[in-house]
Amino acid sequence: MANKLTDMSKIRKVIKLYCRGNSKQFISNYLSLSRNTVKKYISFFELEGLSLEWIENKSDSELEELFCSGKALPVNVKLDALYSFFPQMERALKKVGVTVAHMWEKYIALHPDGLGSTQFRHHYKTWSKRVNSSMHMDHKSGDKMYIDYAGKTLSIIDSVTGEAKEVQFFVAILGASQYTYAEASISQKKEDFVRSVENAMRFFGGVPAAIVPDNLKSAVTKSCRYEPEINETLQDLADHYQTTILPARSYKPQDKALVENVIKILYTRVHAHLHEKKYYSIEELNKAISALIDSHNRRKLTARPYSRLDVFTEDEKQELRALPNEHFEIRYQSFATVMQNGHVQLSQDKNYYSVPYQYIRKKVKLSYTSGTVEIYYKYNRIALHKRNYKHYVYTTTSEHLASTHRFVSQWSAERFIEWAEKIDSSVKEYIVHIIESRTHPEQAYKSCMGILGFEKKAGRERLIGACKRALDFEVYSFKAIQKILENNLDTAPFEDHDQELPDHHNIRGKHYYN
Repeated sequence: MANKLTDMSKIRKVIKLYCRGNSKQFISNYLSLSRNTVKKYISFFELEGLSLEWIENKSDSELEELFCSGKALPVNVKLDALYSFFPQMERALKKVGVTVAHMWEKYIALHPDGLGSTQFRHHYKTWSKRVNSSMHMDHKSGDKMYIDYAGKTLSIIDSVTGEAKEVQFFVAILGASQYTYAEASISQKKEDFVRSVENAMRFFGGVPAAIVPDNLKSAVTKSCRYEPEINETLQDLADHYQTTILPARSYKPQDKALVENVIKILYTRVHAHLHEKKYYSIEELNKAISALIDSHNRRKLTARPYSRLDVFTEDEKQELRALPNEHFEIRYQSFATVMQNGHVQLSQDKNYYSVPYQYIRKKVKLSYTSGTVEIYYKYNRIALHKRNYKHYVYTTTSEHLASTHRFVSQWSAERFIEWAEKIDSSVKEYIVHIIESRTHPEQAYKSCMGILGFEKKAGRERLIGACKRALDFEVYSFKAIQKILENNLDTAPFEDHDQELPDHHNIRGKHYYN
């Protein structure tokens, strides 16, 4: 049809652009072909009543014979049956355990006079390259979810100032079905990034075996070809959802070609439509994105009789692991040294949490969410507390304290009064006087402890006698009881009021304090 043979790939492009509604002039300029050449190819295509799908299923040699001879090829029934089998074969190969050999056996069962295994593989490889213009990778259902941010941002309008504010465009895609999720987020910071990743899994309704992010700082702390350092917050998300993080290799775009390609498609199917309207909140913008993404997922894939939604619903959804009931809570970290009193400060809230007394003066890590505070020492959790947002408050677990500290922490006026009452009513009366004579009850606790301790040292009867003598003198202190017992004044007759305490105590009738 021309003196100079035209590349068959250009003929394919001519027909494809024409079927998409482009003008002959546009096709001529775009492909650098003369207008007459474009007209001849299109005229022959229309006269023969060919279809775009039929053209795409033919090899270059078949197209060359067709367009150069000017006569349509006889329909090859075997090849037509074979190429119509490939779309369902492509979907089946995404399932675990399904191989090309298995699919050839299935093909032969349907078409006993079909092509042999070698020709079958050759034609599938040719068809696969043609319908997958980028590097072809076999993706298993439920295996990987690819995530990335688009290079071009979106914007929302501040309702107060009227200024446009840039927001990020996050995209996630499942490898096997190419089912896509997208949303706008305020930034690429780890909090927003992790929340977007979680939203994607909630949208898909399941958890993939692995998540493949780019090497942005919110995902990878330190890039490495063999063992990249995963951001700890993202790793916490992976642990919560029981999945794995597999960062794409640096400077290896083919590792995430799937998400790169879908971003290019979404520039046309989503970005272009969003710029036609103004949005005043991130929620309003995401609602519009959701509708456009739904349309994208329902559209038929190139040269295939099914959509992304069809493949996801029928093949991939059931391969995803079940979602946990609870959403992920972002975990923050800080480091501190345990104080002498067995507590550690959470500087974020300016309050204190107890740890076992064995870790006093040790440096520990605090890992906290909105609801809990966990404390670790050398990778071992040593304490767990409910988070308290009040400033300068001590949250203490009694088991964390040493036995003596635990006893002191349980001191109260009621406890000492009950203890004294078990000895004698006069001891109780004396203890009540001790507590009431102090400005704050806690000032009396040590005195009460010392006085009641005389039950073991001096005996119950002598302690009772000393308390009665001190009540008679109206002298209320630990030292008063101590002196009475040292000088055996507890054994003297109580009617003899002329006996007084030793001279170095205050005179009788006056209150004596420590």
